[in-house]
Amino acid sequence: MTKICAEIIGTMILIFLGNGVVANVILSKTKGYNKNGEWLTIAIGWSLAVFMGVLVSAPYSGAHLNPCVTIGFAIIGKFNWNMVPFYIFSQLIGAMFGSLLVWFLYKDHFFETKEGQDKLSVFVTIPSINNFFMNFFSEVLATFIFIFISLYLTTEGSLFFKENKYIIGLGSLGALPSALVVLGVILSLGGSTGAAINPARDLGPRIIYSIIPIPGKVKSNWDYAIIPIIGPIVGSIIAAILYLFLSS
Repeated sequence: MTKICAEIIGTMILIFLGNGVVANVILSKTKGYNKNGEWLTIAIGWSLAVFMGVLVSAPYSGAHLNPCVTIGFAIIGKFNWNMVPFYIFSQLIGAMFGSLLVWFLYKDHFFETKEGQDKLSVFVTIPSINNFFMNFFSEVLATFIFIFISLYLTTEGSLFFKENKYIIGLGSLGALPSALVVLGVILSLGGSTGAAINPARDLGPRIIYSIIPIPGKVKSNWDYAIIPIIGPIVGSIIAAILYLFLSS
């Protein structure tokens, strides 16, 4: 139960801060409002959200916070398959809670915002150009890069002193490598779809958006939802298989 709770809390923090920076940038009359949006601010905000979510949950659950991470580690044998459904369900619940907190915090600004698409953008990813194949390929590729690099991340190193070898860690900075990978992926590969790279990050908030009362909101765009859900999973599977091949 400790691991499950840690995944819920960690993912909640991830989505609360990640979707929160989007709300701060695009909703009317916020302190961070920018009518043209601010991609760099959003990318940095999301990477810091990853850092903080991982920081809190890593000691207890390993800080997956993403079904793709869970599936990837299970494929390469570093995570028990029996725990995969529980982790994924926890991540989905955490994402729903996080997006609900964003709505509570920015409720007045949702009322002030006239553009319905902007309200939807706070919760889910939206492609810049609708092209099913290319949008799907973008999510597969972005998640492949994210997971493949993540599988090589380490927070431990070796320090040699005379004839002795000491294992040293990064402490709280152990959450930094994952955050930097996310920052790089969003900045470089997020221009097409926003780079969900996390099915729970899109599905959980999309469910919440569908049921909460937001004036003037547009449809939840469920027709597109399969792309940020299935695309990242496919990308993570390919990344894990390649990792196993290269490690054999």
